[in-house]
Amino acid sequence: MRVEGVYIDSLGVDLHEWVSVEKAVADGLLEAETHAETGLTGVYVAPEVPALDMAVNSARTALDRSKTDPEAVATHIHSSVNYQAPAGSYPPGYVLRELGLGTIPAFYLQQGCNGMLSAMEVAIGQITGAGEAEAVLLTTGENWNSPGINRWTDGQNQSCLLGDGGASVLLSADQGFAEVRSLNAGVLHRLEKWHRGDGPLINLDSDTASEMAEMGERVMRFHDADLSMAETLEKMTVFDLEIMQRSLVDAGLNAPDITKVVSLNVDGRVVEYTVMVPLGLSMSRSSWEFGKSVGHIGGADPFIALEHLVRTREVTAGDHVLLTSQGPGWICTAAVVTINETPAWATA
Repeated sequence: MRVEGVYIDSLGVDLHEWVSVEKAVADGLLEAETHAETGLTGVYVAPEVPALDMAVNSARTALDRSKTDPEAVATHIHSSVNYQAPAGSYPPGYVLRELGLGTIPAFYLQQGCNGMLSAMEVAIGQITGAGEAEAVLLTTGENWNSPGINRWTDGQNQSCLLGDGGASVLLSADQGFAEVRSLNAGVLHRLEKWHRGDGPLINLDSDTASEMAEMGERVMRFHDADLSMAETLEKMTVFDLEIMQRSLVDAGLNAPDITKVVSLNVDGRVVEYTVMVPLGLSMSRSSWEFGKSVGHIGGADPFIALEHLVRTREVTAGDHVLLTSQGPGWICTAAVVTINETPAWATA
């Protein structure tokens, strides 16, 4: 999907205490050998800060950095992976109330770690379609300090460390430091069972936290009974590459034109062999050097990294950035953005 007239006005991030892998090993939370080859170095944690409050904090930063009047925000889209609020409540309502925004439409997306880029896809429709929204606010927040979940060992068979934090994106129809050039998405449903497992779809004793922690076991059962890990990764990689290539073509670019590729914060080998090598690019073009120290914060990963790249001026005017993320289902989204200028909040 080629995109015109959609801009990234501002970004906001909320991160708290950093904990190194070395400290986690010393504290007996992680086995040194387990992560010796992943390259991951640490995570941000915020044990006492609710996920929704980190979403709100990041949104305040994004709004403060923008020249857009908050009253111009016409739509809000919140996404998440882990616990946000008690069952039966509506997390976007909390975010809107805390920010003092109007009684605007608000959507709640749950597409796993693909949430924020999926939210961007919905926002593009709000801005370019019949809604003619002037500005759309995207928010997310994650806190993995939940009973039944171990941030150090429960991340997709230990291919990632689960981090806490929030991220927000303010998209505009009028102005922004970056322009959204394209976005494509899809669902490789052949792999739907990969994360769901083979259990019943009705579970009266369901415990969300325990189910999240058991995902690794469901993944391994899938490999034993359905598709091998090698076959699964091959299908996933081919599918993800197709989505990324479509976005490159729609943006009128080739892979070598991309300054940085921003992906999820996972095992460096996964980033290299499922994203960078298929694109024909070196790891130096990826955001992983930063992401390895952040932790996997669900769908926030791409925009936490983009905010870092812009703020530290690792990408500047004229640079093209490929954002990609994935989620259970198997969902993949890829978007190309072009940096038009360095925003005032970037570090000099």
